Amino acid sequence: MAKDIVNGVLITGLIFFISVFIPILGFIGALFIPLPILFYRLKLGRHFGAIVPAVAGLLMAVVIGNVSLDLLFFAELLLIGFILGELIRFNISLEKTVAFTAGCALGSGLMALFLFSLVAGQGIFSIVTQYVAKNLELTMVLYRQMGMPQENIQLITQSLDKIQAVLVSIIPALMTMSTLLVIWINVLLAKPLLGKKYLFYPDFGPLNRWKTPEPLVWGVIGCAVALFLPVTTIRLIALNGLLILMTLYFFQGIAIVSFYFEKKRFPRIIRIFLYTLIALQQLVLLAVIGLGFFDLWANFRKLDRPAGPA
Repeated sequence: MAKDIVNGVLITGLIFFISVFIPILGFIGALFIPLPILFYRLKLGRHFGAIVPAVAGLLMAVVIGNVSLDLLFFAELLLIGFILGELIRFNISLEKTVAFTAGCALGSGLMALFLFSLVAGQGIFSIVTQYVAKNLELTMVLYRQMGMPQENIQLITQSLDKIQAVLVSIIPALMTMSTLLVIWINVLLAKPLLGKKYLFYPDFGPLNRWKTPEPLVWGVIGCAVALFLPVTTIRLIALNGLLILMTLYFFQGIAIVSFYFEKKRFPRIIRIFLYTLIALQQLVLLAVIGLGFFDLWANFRKLDRPAGPA
């Protein structure tokens, strides 16, 4: 029992250190922080399993050195892993598992952000704006270290204010999208990990046959129409809503891609290459989102279901 707790803390801590101290690779590594928390929650039970994220959280607080949005971000990743472990034990549907986990993570994050703003004596908008500005500055430093051409750096620098304003305006969508992405990745990775260790994993069915609820298409249409309205607040709400819905259709698009990879028996190395291409190339990513959206009408996988709205 004690050995498992130590192993859980060490594995989580290692992923955390990679996330903090290794640029680019660190961002990817952060996506996997919930996985050991989920695993040891299921292996050790609720009470002993809770020790792993508690100790790992204290370790993160010591390394970061202060109460900040970065610490809040990592704490949310720990929470996502533990909540996923809790919900997997309930053996509910995939949609409910993802929705409840995302709701708990985002709700607790918003509450923590509110309390942080009270302690800091600043408004939430001001805190978020400063955080975005700080990260943009760090990004520019990284670009310089990577040897980006000076003219490109100057062009980006001249547009930083506009980029910052856009990022701040879509923060709700970015938070939701990143939360859904983290949950999605860890749900996928949990299946082989838990199966290998003979731990319970719900029967979600073939995930490459998953599809979004059909009524969501009206949300996309509504948000797209609202983008053309003359009211700024409505346009911002619509933009955030559209970005979140695009994330869901990305999941459906990836399911379609995975379905055909399996059907055509693509070699693993080719699958890895193509998945990497999807992650790195924006146009390919948009194509996958479009694939998921138009699947409502085209039914690319030829799944049995009623026709969608005309």
